[in-house]
Amino acid sequence: MVTPGAKRNAVAHAQECHGLSERRACGLIGIARRVARYQPSHADDAGLRKRLRELAAERRRFGYRRLGYLLAREGLAPNHKKLLRLYREEGLKVCRRGGRRFRILCVVDDFTRECLALVADTSLSGARVARELDAIVALRGKPLGVMSDNGTELTSTSILRWSQERRVEWHYITPGKPTQNAFVESFNGRLRDECLNETLFTSMQQARAVLAAWQQDYNTVRPHSKLGGRTPAQIAGQRGWGHAPNPVGITSTISHQPRGLSV
Repeated sequence: MVTPGAKRNAVAHAQECHGLSERRACGLIGIARRVARYQPSHADDAGLRKRLRELAAERRRFGYRRLGYLLAREGLAPNHKKLLRLYREEGLKVCRRGGRRFRILCVVDDFTRECLALVADTSLSGARVARELDAIVALRGKPLGVMSDNGTELTSTSILRWSQERRVEWHYITPGKPTQNAFVESFNGRLRDECLNETLFTSMQQARAVLAAWQQDYNTVRPHSKLGGRTPAQIAGQRGWGHAPNPVGITSTISHQPRGLSV
């Protein structure tokens, strides 16, 4: 009991339930008798509180000042200090929205420069990466080797087990040396510049759809200067291959922070 109101209620309870006098009850509770006898003189704010809650429910992103303008239009015009006090007591504080970070697994064939996978999710475990690589192997065949950075999902026991069981050599670049994985780092730069920084993501479903469309465009439409203006799909099919012979996969994960909206 720390507020005067709570102490007044305790004094009343002691008098009614235990038959104590006011003096005795106040002494036990630790409150002055004049404080116990105090009767609030301010007007009942039940109507104002109710209307404030209703407006806050309709305008969830409005703070107390904007809600005060709406109340004033209806003839309810408490001063700003009282309005702020009621606003806080009703728990109507506007929560600041932050963009939710998501991760993308990028897999690139270093022979054709094709993007073989763009997997977006809020988190990517080693087991998830292994499943995605199995899906690629089922469609494109087993690579001679895989090169990646040293992310936790790529150095996990799931990936080590996958490379041993599939007999695929896995090479890790030196920490802090992204240029050793130049193909995928260049790809990541194009992905961020041409897609991620140009899109305002509103949901994970929308992010996956956008990435799938960009991947299709990257592989089949977008000309590559290092390929003489041709597309990766043209390089893969120029000799009748469905893909490069014994391709070497290059993989990495990148994180993206959406601008403005939660995902």
